[in-house]
Amino acid sequence: MKLNQLSDKPGAKKKPILLGRGIGSGKGKTAGRGGKGQTARSGWSGNGFEGGQMPLHMRMPKRGFNNYTRRRHVAVNLGRVQEFIDQGRLDINEMITGPMLRDAGVIGHDRDGVRLLGAGELKSKINILVAGASVTAIQAVEKLGGTVTVERAPRAKLEEEK
Repeated sequence: MKLNQLSDKPGAKKKPILLGRGIGSGKGKTAGRGGKGQTARSGWSGNGFEGGQMPLHMRMPKRGFNNYTRRRHVAVNLGRVQEFIDQGRLDINEMITGPMLRDAGVIGHDRDGVRLLGAGELKSKINILVAGASVTAIQAVEKLGGTVTVERAPRAKLEEEK
């Protein structure tokens, strides 16, 4: 079989209806668009339009609210920190901070700070400075003799570090 011998199966392609070819065709005059008006014009999309009635999405009650002062922390698990220590990208002799984690590639950006979580296994003694930490993460670090310093820095100070 060659490319020039390929063809569709019979009935796979349907011929489009020719619009506006006389009243006798059934699709003449207005070409199936009905009478005059907004819906007969091109470019009009009626999604959500209910003929002047208040649309459903506007009748529904508003719910919840967006807290614009909320701090957005980046979550980092202990197992991930240990991976980067094993690769030699983090130095355990220094205090590990958010910018150090960002520079090492542990996180993409530190937003309003880093929150340390306890998933994974930590084998090294580390000293880490974070904006938040879970109880299990603090216990795991302190079990190995390290320290977790939780700093609740104001938002402006975090902006300066970035």
